[in-house]
Amino acid sequence: MLAAAEYLHGESQDLGFLESFVNDLETAGIGSEAFQYAVPPISSPLEQFAILPFLDIHIGNFFFSFTNSSLFMLLTISLVLLLVHLVTKNGGGNLVPNAWQSLVELIYDFVLNLVNEQIGGLSGNVQQKFFPCILVTFTFLLFCNLQGMIPYSFTVTSHFIITLGLSFSLFIGITIVGFQRNGLHFLSFLLPAGVPLPLAPFLVLLELISYCFRALSLGIRLFANMMAGHSLVKILSGFAWTMLCMNNLFYFIGDLGPLFIVLALTGLELGVAILQAYVFTILICIYLNDATNLHQRIDELNDLFIIEQKHKKICFDLIDGTLLAGQKKRP
Repeated sequence: MLAAAEYLHGESQDLGFLESFVNDLETAGIGSEAFQYAVPPISSPLEQFAILPFLDIHIGNFFFSFTNSSLFMLLTISLVLLLVHLVTKNGGGNLVPNAWQSLVELIYDFVLNLVNEQIGGLSGNVQQKFFPCILVTFTFLLFCNLQGMIPYSFTVTSHFIITLGLSFSLFIGITIVGFQRNGLHFLSFLLPAGVPLPLAPFLVLLELISYCFRALSLGIRLFANMMAGHSLVKILSGFAWTMLCMNNLFYFIGDLGPLFIVLALTGLELGVAILQAYVFTILICIYLNDATNLHQRIDELNDLFIIEQKHKKICFDLIDGTLLAGQKKRP
């Protein structure tokens, strides 16, 4: 034991310290058989999210760093552009679409239907102005999330600064569009009609906080789901691999359960990757519709409620009239 301690403190550089160390262990009653069960230390499940700098750039007082996050974002954008180029290089695609063209058309039609359904009350030309931004957002998030499912890759959307920057930039743009279309009347979004005057200041404050937290919740939702899912898969994968390395039939049989759980969670995480891109996009469409149409949905619901009440009143009047007419006919 003394030889190992001297080596750790730098007092001995002789490679024969290992022989002395093993002899000390055997003297203490610990044989070499104990080392067959030794396994390497389990790494942290969060190390897969570490940002590693590849290239440092200094320009005056500014510092830029090309990291693994930058690399995978660049790869995602390049992959999307290459896919679109291969599909449209023949002047709009083939008459009989192949698999890649069908994939691009599927994404395009899906986002187009989403915009038409969620952003109501706008003309076709106005909707087409917002459509490219929403299509690029959905495609970028979808490919980033799916790329993170590849082993030894990097999940760009697992970092809060990425998702928060994306959500805040889109949210600021939505607010600007709301002011452009409605002017100062856009501020009425914070105060619905029919609110009593004493409650107006408190309601405006609550609506303002709720409106600002939309961007924050949008980024947190995407970041938290991607980070939590990947961490859970890494933890269970490490547990299954550790049991598999035990060189014991009992541990090997017991490893089948965690292994099937890892496979199921991988499939679930694949669905979450697609679902989170959809949720982010549909919320952007809803927020854009609220900013451009203000209280149109509330007004439509109020109109429907008024019409329903009128129909009920007419039905009750008809029933009452029928009953009165029947009573008059009786002798």
